[in-house]
Amino acid sequence: MDSLGMPSYARRMSEEEATLNLNAMNKLGGKKPWRLSFSFGRALQQSTLKAWCGKEENLPKAQRAFLTRCKANSEATLGIYKGSAKLGEGASESLHVKDYKY
Repeated sequence: MDSLGMPSYARRMSEEEATLNLNAMNKLGGKKPWRLSFSFGRALQQSTLKAWCGKEENLPKAQRAFLTRCKANSEATLGIYKGSAKLGEGASESLHVKDYKY
């Protein structure tokens, strides 16, 4: 099935670390039995929410942060990400939440 994928769940990594690791996995040679992708919530939320802060006036800033992470993760799914995304606030922070039940 072409639509199957395996999202990279990066519970203790930052958005950027997860993106770099996803990129590294997709750069590995050989045929993979599934597509390596990313979890939209994990890979895109932190910096977007930090930029927005729930304030209407921050919406353009949040949209820019969201698009930056989208582009970075899109490139990482192809194994072509160069680590060149402008890191927004929160993109380099760990996403780990102590004692959170998944």
